[in-house]
Amino acid sequence: MNKIERPGYPLQRESAKADQSVPAQTKSPAKTANKGKKIKTTHQSDLAPLPHSEVVPIVLSLMLNLFLTALDQTIVATALPTIGTEFRDVSNLSWVITAYLLSSTAVAPVYGKLADVYGRRAMVITATVIFLVGSVLCALAPTLLALILARGLQGIGGGGILPLVQTLIADIVTPRDRGRYQGYISSVWVTAGIGGPVLGGVFAEHLHWSMIFWINLPIGVVSLMLLLPRMKKIPTYHRRRKVDWTGGFLLMIAAVVFLLALTWGGHKFEWLSPTILGMIGSAVVLLAGFVLHARSVDEPFLPLSLISGSVIPYAMIAGGCAMGAMIGLIVHMPIYYESVYRLSASEAGLALIPLVAISVFGAWSAGQFMATTGHYKWAAVGGASVAVICSLIMGALSPLPLWLLLTLLAIFALGLGTCFPISVVAIQNAVPHSKVGTATGAMNFFRSLMSSFAVALFTAILLAAVGPGIAVGEGAHSAFTGAPEAMVAGFRYVFFAAMLFMAIAALLFALMEERPLAGGPPREAPIAAE
Repeated sequence: MNKIERPGYPLQRESAKADQSVPAQTKSPAKTANKGKKIKTTHQSDLAPLPHSEVVPIVLSLMLNLFLTALDQTIVATALPTIGTEFRDVSNLSWVITAYLLSSTAVAPVYGKLADVYGRRAMVITATVIFLVGSVLCALAPTLLALILARGLQGIGGGGILPLVQTLIADIVTPRDRGRYQGYISSVWVTAGIGGPVLGGVFAEHLHWSMIFWINLPIGVVSLMLLLPRMKKIPTYHRRRKVDWTGGFLLMIAAVVFLLALTWGGHKFEWLSPTILGMIGSAVVLLAGFVLHARSVDEPFLPLSLISGSVIPYAMIAGGCAMGAMIGLIVHMPIYYESVYRLSASEAGLALIPLVAISVFGAWSAGQFMATTGHYKWAAVGGASVAVICSLIMGALSPLPLWLLLTLLAIFALGLGTCFPISVVAIQNAVPHSKVGTATGAMNFFRSLMSSFAVALFTAILLAAVGPGIAVGEGAHSAFTGAPEAMVAGFRYVFFAAMLFMAIAALLFALMEERPLAGGPPREAPIAAE
């Protein structure tokens, strides 16, 4: 009995048991026949997707695990004033946010690499346990310094959760159907984005600020209890090999120095001060050292060939630009609402919902498009182009009536949301499955860097337009004492900057090569055997 193989779709297996799992050592016939040759096809044709009935509970357990880090990034901000009051230290309060940002960004590519070397299960356990231990230390912190250090440890764990979740989804869902589940995952960020600030405020006001960290324990334990038993059904693709710790160290230190420069520039130090210029120069030197080292070793920490070509650099930069535009607006829009439209702090938070929530529908629609048509890049081009038009209108016609501004932001978010699942799927579809973790970690690492860069750029634009009488930052209450006209003028350039980010994303998606997505039409009837 011959087996029929559809291009980009896994071989039909003869037994029902084989239909539900793939041994770690299984090799595709196509790979064996083409050994040593450079072939321009998907690298995941040997992926046999689990049945939908088994995928759903695994995805749900992954979503709960992801909810840990998503909630932590939003629930802390509203409790910061209370924490500052208790410790009688407001000047260093921003480090509670910064310590987590620095450590979580630096370790993202490390977890991706180690997941490809030691396996997803080991790294999921490691990341979650470190995050929970850091949460306990945060809750018990006797001083602000101890809290900042504990937040850094917490970030070391939390920084690995997102790339590991995305890698695990790549292990169980074919690229063609993966966008559908990426849309589901995006809903976690919306839930955390809306519920986190509310929970943080309630805990800080009516209970104790330490509850924002204690709540992580039951969520983390339940997520591991649900996920670990189901991971036995997930195919394994990792390969034990030597880890290039020198390259990883150079990359992490370069990222930390660069992020510190972005965080301090324009606030603690002038952008052209010797300190900031020296830090940026040091980051460049460290990055150059990483590149030279990667070229001189057989198994580099992040293979340069992995992030080159006609797909990955385009998708990585485009996705980073989209994330930067979104995060930059989320951080700064409350100031605009409060100073121009005279909204209260809580009303300004509610006014962020169109920007945060509607992006999920964009991600979901892009996933549906991929699953139905097998194509993806032009959905991202169209979505990014819609975001460009909306940001152009907001910049050119400001100030707009509030209802019209919120409508445009919602349409902007709808278009922007298409970029996230498409960039993830394009990257994961273009690499060998044994390197999906490394590529996914590098993608999240670059997204974090672009987000920090966008926040720093938007802040610099506002400071140049309205002067120093403005306080901007995550966790800090927005404050502006100048005339609303100055804020309107400043935000015109912010909207234009967001337009530029999305225009770059649209252009890169258009230039990116679209490769066939591995996997056939989702949940179709089995291929008939001859």
